Amino acid sequence: MRTLLNVIWLVLSGFWLFLGWMLAAVIMFVLIVTIPWGIAAARIGVYSLWPFGKRVVETPTSGFWALIGNIIWVVLAGWWVALSHIITAIPLAITIIGIPFAIANIKMVPVALLPLGKRIVDIG
Repeated sequence: MRTLLNVIWLVLSGFWLFLGWMLAAVIMFVLIVTIPWGIAAARIGVYSLWPFGKRVVETPTSGFWALIGNIIWVVLAGWWVALSHIITAIPLAITIIGIPFAIANIKMVPVALLPLGKRIVDIG
């Protein structure tokens, strides 16, 4: 079932989300100072490509600098990226077929809002 959901997700929106996150990551890598956010954006991009069967977990060793980086991210970009996932999830949740995809969008909100200090792991 996960594979079927991932394939449908990939065709309908996952590929475009992946491209958007990767474009953001490349821009952040070029700007050098923003490389930590670029790494996080690339990680989220891969997650958005195939989200079913994965989950986001906190990295316990991320410290003070991840907190500062997340604060900067929320102020500059994180709030509108998270809001876009929420806005996308609302019409998906209205349709029965779109409910799993709405849930996938909602699962991306925390990592889009605070990307540093998080890992994406397989559920099983």
